[in-house]
Amino acid sequence: MINNIIYCEFNIDTACVEVKLADGSMVSIDCDAVENEYARNMYEVSELDFLIYNDPMSYVKLLLSGKMEEYLRNSTDYTPLSDMR
Repeated sequence: MINNIIYCEFNIDTACVEVKLADGSMVSIDCDAVENEYARNMYEVSELDFLIYNDPMSYVKLLLSGKMEEYLRNSTDYTPLSDMR
């Protein structure tokens, strides 16, 4: 399915990334549901938001490939205040 993606765009009215596939079908990904599933803190939410607005194709590819958790783990630096003592 990843290789069949022609176009991705974030629709701010629905909070979904709309994906057009090579066969003409459309898929809509609910970004709030993805954030609820993968983001564990505000830094990961921020990273997902950045992808949604600036690179929706990468967002969709990470989600469909199952590498979203790995991406968030490697791209965000989060240290809880309790660990800073």
